Amino acid sequence: MPLHERHCQACGPGTPPLAEAALAPLLAQVPAWQRADNGAVLQRDFTFDSYWAGLGFINAAAWIAQQEKHHPDMELGYKKVRVRFTTHAAKGLTENDFIGAAKVDRLLG
Repeated sequence: MPLHERHCQACGPGTPPLAEAALAPLLAQVPAWQRADNGAVLQRDFTFDSYWAGLGFINAAAWIAQQEKHHPDMELGYKKVRVRFTTHAAKGLTENDFIGAAKVDRLLG
């Protein structure tokens, strides 16, 4: 099932991050995203025609995050939005981060 059709699962303290071998197939499904912070974060920068368009995008991404109960850090700048997913309980990446990234990507068509 494609990532954008899956749903995030609750992660509690002690949830392990994904092993390196498990990351490549997931990264292939969200190719515009990159790992950051020593691989513990999945990040993408988006560019818009206006500040207002970026703000609308953040609101839509926040709605998705609330539905999935998995919330990224988002930074709004002039015509730019940075979205960063990580699973705090795992201190790294889990499938939830890739699901969130795939769903956010779908906002752009």
